[in-house]
Amino acid sequence: MWDVHPADVGSRAGTKCLDDNICRKCHQLQKRELRAHSRWILDPMGDWYFRWLIVSTIPVLYNWIILVSRCSFIDLQYNYLAVWLTLDYLSDLIYLLNMAIRFNTGYLEQGVLVTDRWHIAGKYAQSAGFKLDLLSLVPTDLLYIHFSIQSPAIRFNRLLQVHCLSEFLHRLETRASYPNAFRVICIMVFMVVSIHWNACAYFTLSRHIGFGRDPWVYPNISDPDNARLGRQYLYSFYYSTLILSTIGNTPAPVREEEYLFVMADILIAVLVFASIVGNMESIVSNLDKAVRSVFPDHQLLNDYLRSQRVDPKLHERVAKWSQHLRLYKKMTNEREILQMLPDSLRAEVAVSVHLQTLRKVQLFQSCELGFLKQLVLKLQPHVFSPGDYVCRKGDVGREMYIIQDGRLAVVAGDGVTQLAILEVGNYFGEISILNIAGSKSGNRRTANIRSVGYSDLFALGKDDLSEVLMDFPEARDVLEAKGRGMLLKIGMLDEAVAHTELEKGDLARNVERLETALDSMQTRFARLIAELESSVRKINFRLNYLENELSGWVTVDEDSELEGETEGPRLTQAQTETQGQTGIKIRTQSQSH
Repeated sequence: MWDVHPADVGSRAGTKCLDDNICRKCHQLQKRELRAHSRWILDPMGDWYFRWLIVSTIPVLYNWIILVSRCSFIDLQYNYLAVWLTLDYLSDLIYLLNMAIRFNTGYLEQGVLVTDRWHIAGKYAQSAGFKLDLLSLVPTDLLYIHFSIQSPAIRFNRLLQVHCLSEFLHRLETRASYPNAFRVICIMVFMVVSIHWNACAYFTLSRHIGFGRDPWVYPNISDPDNARLGRQYLYSFYYSTLILSTIGNTPAPVREEEYLFVMADILIAVLVFASIVGNMESIVSNLDKAVRSVFPDHQLLNDYLRSQRVDPKLHERVAKWSQHLRLYKKMTNEREILQMLPDSLRAEVAVSVHLQTLRKVQLFQSCELGFLKQLVLKLQPHVFSPGDYVCRKGDVGREMYIIQDGRLAVVAGDGVTQLAILEVGNYFGEISILNIAGSKSGNRRTANIRSVGYSDLFALGKDDLSEVLMDFPEARDVLEAKGRGMLLKIGMLDEAVAHTELEKGDLARNVERLETALDSMQTRFARLIAELESSVRKINFRLNYLENELSGWVTVDEDSELEGETEGPRLTQAQTETQGQTGIKIRTQSQSH
């Protein structure tokens, strides 16, 4: 035992507390430094980064549209030189800021946003976008000294930042409410920009050949009408549209340059515009496919009903039901639409859409939230046409219904006399799906319910409820108790049968609990036996190891082995060492005497 002074204990405890406080403060300081370090790091999926993409795309569009026009239409460059110089260097400033923003934009690694600036800088410096950004900012404007300030073509390296435009369009498509319509608009804009570039090339070639030299080139600008800038651009744009659309009705080329230009335009029209038309067709077909996946295929229904020679009145009712779904955007296959989402996201979407509807049911009002979330995933939407029977008296009840929109009528046996009206928020059939013992009606429907107009209902099936209740046994007891109370209130419960069945149910549940406990005990007992066997094997292994080690200590002296045959038993090494030590002690004592 070590003797410890109480003062030492107090000093050590104080030191430990001091160390804990220092560690806690250091941890808080590190968290503050990390928060300050990552404060100005942009999330590439965030809104601020998307806003910056909008800003950085503007100079790209400016250079790709205006810069090319200035190189072709000289009057455009001369008349607004101050404006263009201002916009040029403002776009250069945005290019520089864009590079700075890129050095402060995180990236995902193993699903986690990287906020370390050195890692971000290294990642960006190794990317192809960095090289293009760097080349686009080469100060080619210094060539104005050698050439003229009226030569905007020396700034063509600014066109290299087109990757910002493609990234912006991709992210905008993911945020668009109507992505198919957005794709169509992008294709149309691409067509217009292609014609614009071709118009600029046509006017440049006309100036090179000479205005009015032949019928193919732009007319002579000595005419005041042809000298106007607006007329020059519109004529070039119109002429390029005729060539690229292969409509024809254009003057025949005369010179070799004109032939080459027309052939290049025809090839572009065949390749590029054919791909554009193909993309448009693909977008339209995908749009139609998406509509068919959400709503019933109207044409397929009509073909089937016509082939089966269904009664015309019934055929008309089916057609009106299908038109109603499409017109009012009502979906009856939510499960198929949301099946691509992860379970957690699908549950959150279903909860946000249908949880309030489920809470209106008195039977589920006091149930736990986890049970309701699982139950919401089982709701199936249904749309009933005017005059459709939701259920008939005497039918076996396999679903309960919750009215989301529309009106239902409880009608008599003649189907005309209305006994009651059910409106939005009402529900029925909740007792039949619980299969409560002692119910006088059993699982049969007790009334005829008919749709007055178009009605939107949510159905919850008995099998779906039973599947969820397997994971929530407490909820089963609560629901059955509520169901018995509701039946007792309306006089539809046979108390004697209910009491007998309840005792049987309690007995069955107790047996089930005992079986569960027995299974648990068997599992634990098997685990203990396995641990005991493992311990026995380890002990046997250690004993064998010790025996092997001890057997290695037994050695035979060569002299005793020779003498053992006549003088007696052999001595072990331990006995030899003992005798040697005894001899040493005797000699020591004799020397001292």
